[in-house]
Amino acid sequence: MLHRGGPTERESKTPARFAPGYRIRTRMIHPPTHTRLPGYVRGMSASSSGFLGCHVFPDSNATGAGENPQWLYTVIFDAASCGAEASDPDLKISVDAWQPYLEPA
Repeated sequence: MLHRGGPTERESKTPARFAPGYRIRTRMIHPPTHTRLPGYVRGMSASSSGFLGCHVFPDSNATGAGENPQWLYTVIFDAASCGAEASDPDLKISVDAWQPYLEPA
């Protein structure tokens, strides 16, 4: 069933893979369909600052392949590593990313 505008949090069948502080890397993906992983963070190293629960995975739901619930994490990147011209070396960028977008660094 395709959900639009309603709650997206779902029960998880598996534990979250990455704990807060865990070093991760975003996958270098180029799917021909929908994805919520921003191009400017693909293939970049980061750390997990925590998870936001298990939610409908938009990549599969948008194509009619079902909800496929996945863990959702807040991931923190150094802005300079993402190509940001930052005068402040402490500047960070955070992205909410689903578990299938992530791998151990």
